[in-house]
Amino acid sequence: MVVGMSAPYPAHGMGPDVSTLVTEDDTPVDNIYSEKQQRLLTEPLYSGWAGPAQEDGGGPRTFVATANVGVFSSPHEPPIVPDVLVSVDVTFHEDILAKEHRTYLIWEFGKAPDIVIEVVSNREGQELTEKKKRYRRLHIPRYVVWDPGKHLGEVMFRAFELRGMLYVKSKETFFEDLGLGLLEWEGAYEGCTSHWLRWCDRDGRLIPTGAERAEAERERADAERERAEAERERADAERERADAERERADAERERADAERERARRLAEKLRAMGIDPDAE
Repeated sequence: MVVGMSAPYPAHGMGPDVSTLVTEDDTPVDNIYSEKQQRLLTEPLYSGWAGPAQEDGGGPRTFVATANVGVFSSPHEPPIVPDVLVSVDVTFHEDILAKEHRTYLIWEFGKAPDIVIEVVSNREGQELTEKKKRYRRLHIPRYVVWDPGKHLGEVMFRAFELRGMLYVKSKETFFEDLGLGLLEWEGAYEGCTSHWLRWCDRDGRLIPTGAERAEAERERADAERERAEAERERADAERERADAERERADAERERADAERERARRLAEKLRAMGIDPDAE
């Protein structure tokens, strides 16, 4: 069910009529960086994050994370389309092709998103003016503006927290209720090296992408194979040492046996000559 924990999904025919809503207009993402940045802020949450923990220590809560999907507060108002949104305690409906489940309808999910992120591409997006006002009116608790190209000034990362009816600047980069934080990261993602915004945990560890998790697993498997190979080589060396020790002991026994045999023959010769070899 595409619901919030606090609001039931309306029975068929009881929700607003969404038949005339334009839920998508097929407008493409504006540039390669933005497309990759959006995916970098959504895919890792599904491949490398279990979701926010329950306050009572129980299992993780559900969540949804989307990129470039419209948020509707009413059937009578146009949507606002954040580059990234995250909403907890909700899930996607099993039929995401149905009109009423194809986009983020606040009355269907039962709540507004918990955080929205805008990736600035130019000076035309109104991220610090009109969009900020609309997100505020939707009562979205947190709003983040990521401006890697510094189109809006020298600051790349801006975070706002809703207090009452106003957004105020926040220096917090870790969001306790989500169990997620944001940090700036320089590195390569899908073959492109740049300055990115990444999710992290409480200790500042990156939430890994699927590729990073796979690579870490390969490295772990390789390290385990190397450890096992080293252990086999150590065991082989130990066996070779033991074999060499046995060969040395065998040689020592053969040498002692030969010495005893030589002494016996000498004694026999002495006795044949009438000499007692044991006499002092």
